[in-house]
Amino acid sequence: MNDMHATLDSTRKMAADALDRASASMKDLRSGVSERATAAQRYMGEYARTGTRYVSEHPMKSALIAAAVGAAVAGLIIALRHREDRDSWF
Repeated sequence: MNDMHATLDSTRKMAADALDRASASMKDLRSGVSERATAAQRYMGEYARTGTRYVSEHPMKSALIAAAVGAAVAGLIIALRHREDRDSWF
């Protein structure tokens, strides 16, 4: 009976230690994710400011670039839809 209590206590201690390690690992993981999210936010803000500055300095060029990108995306969508329509016939 004494051996059973010792085994049970040992098992409880091992489980408690495992939970403590898992908790510490989760805290470290959350901290790392938070730091990366903050860095990503900082970079995105930087890109947004740079883009805004470029558009204000070169409005015509920016409009032409936006129109070209829009036309390319529309062309791609139309081509993909046409391909899907053609593939469904066979």
